[in-house]
Amino acid sequence: MTSKSTKPLKIDIPAVDGFPLHAHAWVHEVVNDDELPPVVIINPATSVQSRYYSRFADFLYAHGFNVITYDYRGIGGSRPENMRGFQANWLDWGSKDFEGVLKFAGTCFKGHDILVAAHSVGGFLVGMAPSNQVIKRVFTMGSQFAYWRDYAKHKRFAMYLRWHIVMPTLTSIFGYFPGKRLGWLEDTPSGVVRDWISPEPRFEDIYKSGPQALSDEERSRLVESFAQVTAPTLAVSMSDDEFGTIPAIHRLLRYFKNSASTHMRIEPNAVGQPSIGHFAFFNARYADSLWKIPLAWLRDGEVTQEIPAQLVRLEKNP
Repeated sequence: MTSKSTKPLKIDIPAVDGFPLHAHAWVHEVVNDDELPPVVIINPATSVQSRYYSRFADFLYAHGFNVITYDYRGIGGSRPENMRGFQANWLDWGSKDFEGVLKFAGTCFKGHDILVAAHSVGGFLVGMAPSNQVIKRVFTMGSQFAYWRDYAKHKRFAMYLRWHIVMPTLTSIFGYFPGKRLGWLEDTPSGVVRDWISPEPRFEDIYKSGPQALSDEERSRLVESFAQVTAPTLAVSMSDDEFGTIPAIHRLLRYFKNSASTHMRIEPNAVGQPSIGHFAFFNARYADSLWKIPLAWLRDGEVTQEIPAQLVRLEKNP
């Protein structure tokens, strides 16, 4: 049994290297040790503040879950005063920040199932955390790692120009990407930009060279960390998501070789909308429609049939 809704607690969670992460926790009072509410960790998209997911967290809390939202280092409440030259990349976000939140959840919620709801790169980061084997279920929305050839064909040139030409050019000038003043997401650390713009089709090869370079052995271990994930995964994508195309979703899912994965592809008109794209899924207008999908999955491990969708077969070796 759990209590009724309450305001989230504002907390700091230490990453594994001690970096303080701005976070919020929605926590039910436990009145029966035999009925421990599951804990959902929400992993944001690249350069999106965790507060964007607060309505979704409210929704999950109202359905009996404890919820943790947090900002990656360099983003939102976890950014330094001066972003110029601040060092952070996707590896930091996954192996240090998400790992720190996993450890926090395991310590503060002993005996509770740990679940993950991830948006975009947030699903990619699941594979980087050394403790990812503790996760019971994963829900992802539009999760991939931005390999440019997987962008939607009709928008690929414009996306390449914006994200692979303009973004790194501005980053080289300012020492970080000043996305907020442009209305292009949040300000973003230069290391994250380097990872994003990599031309490599395999994510581990992003780290072959440059300031974030890893040895061959380290890159192999990084790939192996994805294989530690045994939690079943429901990957949702929208048909009009220019980032989350079928090739992009499957490029990531193939790394989770020991996770039983289901890919659900949804047309916006299935919920009466002309477009949803990469970001709108977490808008509260979808609480009575699209949000039923992660709710059923995270609560019961069920793929709901309430929303018309295509279940896309994953080709393990294309």
